[in-house]
Formats: sequence, structure tokens, C-alpha cells
Amino acid sequence: MPTPLEMQRTFALVGTGGCGKTSLAEMLLYRAGAVSRMGAVEDGTTCLDYEPEEIRRRGSVQPACATYLWNKNRHFLLDIPGDGNFTGDMECLLKGVDSVVFVLDAVDGVRPLAKKFWGIVQAAGLPAAIVINKMDRDRADFQMALDGLATLGVKPVVLHLPIRQGESYVGVVDILTNTAHMFGEDGATAEAGVPASLADDVALLRDVTIENIAESDETLMEKYLEEGNLSQEDLKTGLRAGVVKGELTPVLTCSALENKGGKALLEAIENLLPSPLDRAPFVGQEGTERAPDAEGPLACFVFKTLADPFAGQLSLLRILSGTINGDATLKNMRSEETERLGNPLYILGKTQTPCKEPLGPGALVAVAKLKNTRTGDTLCDEKNPFVLPMPDLPPQLITYALAPKEKGEEDKVYAAMQRLLDEDITLRLGRDEETGDILLSGMGQLHIELSVEKAKRRFKVDIVLKTPKVPYRETVRGKCQVQGRHKKQSGGRGQFGDCWIEMEGMPRGSGYQFEDAIVGGAIPRQYIPAIDKGIQEAASRGFLAGCQVVDFRVKVYDGSYHTVDSSEMAFKVAGSLAFKKAMETLKPVLLEPIVLLTVSVPDESMGDVIGDLSSRRGKVLGSDSTAGVTEIKAHVPMSEILRYAPDLRSMTGGQGFFTMEFAHYEEAPQPVAEKVIAEHKAHTQAQ
Repeated sequence: MPTPLEMQRTFALVGTGGCGKTSLAEMLLYRAGAVSRMGAVEDGTTCLDYEPEEIRRRGSVQPACATYLWNKNRHFLLDIPGDGNFTGDMECLLKGVDSVVFVLDAVDGVRPLAKKFWGIVQAAGLPAAIVINKMDRDRADFQMALDGLATLGVKPVVLHLPIRQGESYVGVVDILTNTAHMFGEDGATAEAGVPASLADDVALLRDVTIENIAESDETLMEKYLEEGNLSQEDLKTGLRAGVVKGELTPVLTCSALENKGGKALLEAIENLLPSPLDRAPFVGQEGTERAPDAEGPLACFVFKTLADPFAGQLSLLRILSGTINGDATLKNMRSEETERLGNPLYILGKTQTPCKEPLGPGALVAVAKLKNTRTGDTLCDEKNPFVLPMPDLPPQLITYALAPKEKGEEDKVYAAMQRLLDEDITLRLGRDEETGDILLSGMGQLHIELSVEKAKRRFKVDIVLKTPKVPYRETVRGKCQVQGRHKKQSGGRGQFGDCWIEMEGMPRGSGYQFEDAIVGGAIPRQYIPAIDKGIQEAASRGFLAGCQVVDFRVKVYDGSYHTVDSSEMAFKVAGSLAFKKAMETLKPVLLEPIVLLTVSVPDESMGDVIGDLSSRRGKVLGSDSTAGVTEIKAHVPMSEILRYAPDLRSMTGGQGFFTMEFAHYEEAPQPVAEKVIAEHKAHTQAQ
């Protein structure tokens, strides 16, 4: 029998890297009977971390899905990676779920990156429960983690108070029922009385929790004021209603590694988090709406694309509305092509099981071999069109150049990386027109390195990763007048072009300007564009270091021509020669790109980070501290931060993150310019 939609749950696990999300998922799946044994991240045996790169580095690099039954009701789980290298598509992934289980580390509490993730969850309008994991650790501090929730703007409803004996996590107090549950073997619990040492803390927490629940509903508040208390049924009903509305955030504890707290978390997910029917209608393009109605027209959102060695491309779908019952034919609203959905598949890590029941709103399933569908697409009934907008993705933070190990295999490298883009929408692939390099942009150095590893493994192509050429520019200062004269006679018709130009430097950002000041027909009008083109082509090749020349003005004011030998090509060469003479006269300078870097770090790391930025020739523009996190803005030369991500991770213990965007160009210091020019000459001579 299919699960009634009001009892179905679709949620994501969200939290920073290392907080134990994958282990927590493993505990839930084991406790629900979906897997026969608990795997371990350290051993590379978890259900959801199955890619070789994940097993090797002991951490998630891509989202993973799982479905399980709890109390015969189907739950869909989405485990989202917590490393900043692999979270660029989080907003897209969250469009596939109805709620979030937000995981915190009991040792580290609320990290700076956790605040960023929480902001994304809030912006998505998703209800959430918070789980404080790793309560078994020696330095686990429940109160510290709880206090940190204030920095997230959370008004917590504490449901669990951990019970510790020495350094061991032995049980929890259920605040609502005022009973203790002591942990036994293999996740079992036994009810007990509240320890006397915790009685006062429990009483205080219970009063605050009941007040918070009462305040979320006017009727409950009136009853609470009249009677001074609320029944267990009132508390459960009021708590769930507050969670669904996003006004209350329940807080639970667990130790995923020791399999402690799984049953309580499964019950909280089923009893407190919303069903697909509880959410507001989806808002589509141009303000259209689509209610999550099983009887409505069918619509699905592709929130992720994965590669499977056997099934090929797998499109992970969230059913927005309607019901899939067997094969379905839908229209892709982006490509405007028809797609036939084969038998939908339930996902449990890398295992796929055919669905044998109708699937309604909220279901997360995989469909194999869709021809023209990619991440972010909406598939729907052609007669009832609806498009769920794709969220804006954050900008890529780092770019590397790729080259084949063997010359001549550039196209093979490009094709291999292009196939990875189908499943990772945070990668960008292109070519540098100036250098010919294949450029791969991503969210960090680790993101790029693992993407290249994946391409090597899957497509058997040897790829060399190298830092790309920084997009330096050249410019001129002052003004000069020069002649460009091209004359060639080789029997028969010759070539003749002659022009005089005035060239001068312009302010930064002015670009290139060309002025035709010819009078009296010294140069026929049809040849003027050729002079312009010759100058632009020469400027693109540079003069000092092969970098494009920018921010200059050229005025062509005189010249001569030959009625037979002059041609567009001759005047194009003349324009190029004039440009080169002008560059020799004006003594050009090298410009380096400057980026605006915004870094968020723990307060205690601020001094180290600012000092490091100064050592990179950065100019700190200002800093602002809020709730233990300092945001630093600085202008930094791009060449100094090509490998900034791992350095920042090292300085901040993995708790810092940054964004950057191009700001402007500045004249490069002489030592930098000399080095770049020397490297260009050496490269040119080697060719």
C-alpha cells in the first residue's frame, strides 16, 4: 500500500563538513531497517558515501538520496555535503525537500559556515529541526552548542537534555514527558526516572519549552494562561503546528557513531516535520503557482543529475504535483522536447529499486536515460505547463587550466570534462582565447582536483592540472604620433598601405577608442576599417607579455594610397605596424587584475587572516564582527589568491569561507611585471 501523503516525509540533512551527517543518515537507515548493518565513514563502508573519491577522503563530495519505511510510512532523505567545495548547488537541492534536519557538532557548535547554510535554509522557507550530534565526544558541550543557536536567530524548543556519566553519553531526558531514556545495546533505550542532578535544569527547560509552544498559537496561549499547563496532546499538536509554520525549531541530541538517539530522531521526523501537503504552493515563473496535489496535473523538478556505471545518466526528480503511475510522458519546459519517463526508481545510495506503487507529491525518485534533461529542468504535463525557476548559483571561486598528458588529446580532455558538467552544475568549462588553455572553474581547489580525478577514472583520460595564466593586461601612458607603412612588390600587383596615427593612453576602464580624422581623401574610406582592425588584432596579441592592450585611443589623421596596389589587407598590416611603433615609443606598462575578496572567519582567526592578506599585497577595506564571526573585505591581486582556499582552511581550521569578484585593474609592481614578462619570453622562445 502506498504511504498516505499526510504521513510521508521528505527532508534534507544539512550541516558543515565533519558534523556527522552521513553517519547520522547511516544510523537512521539502520534503525529503520533499510540497511542490515551500520557502515562507518572511517572504513569507507557507509551507504551514502560510495564514490571512490568519497571513500578515499572520508567525506561526502556529492549529495546522496535514501528512502526508508518508518511505521510503514515512506520517508525520503537527501544528504547534502557540508564541505564548502561541494555546496554550491545547495539552493537547487533544497527545492527537492519539504524540511531540513540541521546537524551541529557538539564539540564545535555553530561554525561560521553553519551560519551561511542556515541562511540558505531560511531563504528557502523550509521548516527545520536541529540535531546536536557527537554527544559521545570528550569535549562535547551541549550548552555551548545551544547558546550558539542565538547567533542563527533561532528560538529553540529543547526536547532533549543529554545525560552524561563522566565522559560517556548514556541517555537523554525527554523534556516534554519529563522522563529519562537510558541507552542500551544496538540503539535500544529503557525508560527511567530523571537523574536528581538534572532535575532543576529539566524543570527550567520544561517551563521555557511549554511557554514557547504556547506562544506560537493563540488558543494554546489562552489555555496555558487559564490552566497554567498544557496536556501532552496539546504540546504535541502545538509543537508540530509551530514547526510546520517555521515558528518553532525543535532541538534534539544524538551520537550517530554510537547509534544513540536514532529512534527518537525518526519519531521526531515523522511527528513534527511537514508532509508534502503541508507546504505552500510552489511559485513558478511569472508568479504562477502549483499546489502539491496528488490529483493535480503532473509536474516534476530535476534537482540533481548523477552518473551511474550501469544505468547511465540518472535524473533525480522531486514530484511537485500529480501522480506517477507507471510510465509517463512529459514535456521539458526548457528544451520544449518530450521525455518518456521509464519506471521510476527508489534510491538507497548507489542501489536502485523499481517503484511498484503510485508516486505522488514529495517523492524523490530517479529516472534513467532522459535524453535532453539536465539539473534545474521542470518536466510537466504539456497541457498544464509549469516552470519552477532555477535558483541563482554562487560564482565560481577558482580557475585552473587543464592539459592532456599527451599532446594532441586536447579535445578528449575537453569532452571528458564536458560530461562531468551534466552532473555538477557548479563547474564551468571554457577556453582561454589568449592562451588556448582549457579552463575549469569551480568552488575551490579540492572541487577542481576531485572533478579531474573523477574524469580520469571514468573516461580513462590523462589530465594535467596547472594554474592558468592570470589575465594581465597592458596599457600606455602619454601620447605619440607614428607612421605605419607597408609596401611590398613581388612581381605583378603589389601591396601598399600607409597611415599616420596619434595614439594616447586613457583612464582605467575606458577601453579602446578609434577616431577617423582623415580629410581630403588621403586614405579612401573603404580602407579605414581595415586600419582599425589591424590595430585591434595587434593589441590583442600584446607587446610586453602577450597580454591584451587596453585603455587607449587611436586617431588616424593622415596617410597615402596607391590606386592599384592598395587593399584592405595592406592597410590592415599598416595599422598593425603603426600600433607596434607607438608601443615602442610610449613604453607600455603591465596591469594586474584586482579582486574584491570577502572573507568570513571566526573572530579568533581575524588577526591571522588580515596578516596573511597583507602578505599577499592585499589592501583591507574594512571588517565587521557579528556574533563571533568577522567579515573582512579586501582588494587583493588575483595572482596572489589562486590557491587561497586551502590556505584559508588551514588558518581557520576549516571554518572560514570566502567569495570574490573582479574589481579593477592596477599597474603591477615592477618585480611582478618583470617576472611575468620574463616568463612570457621564455615560453615564446620554447615554442
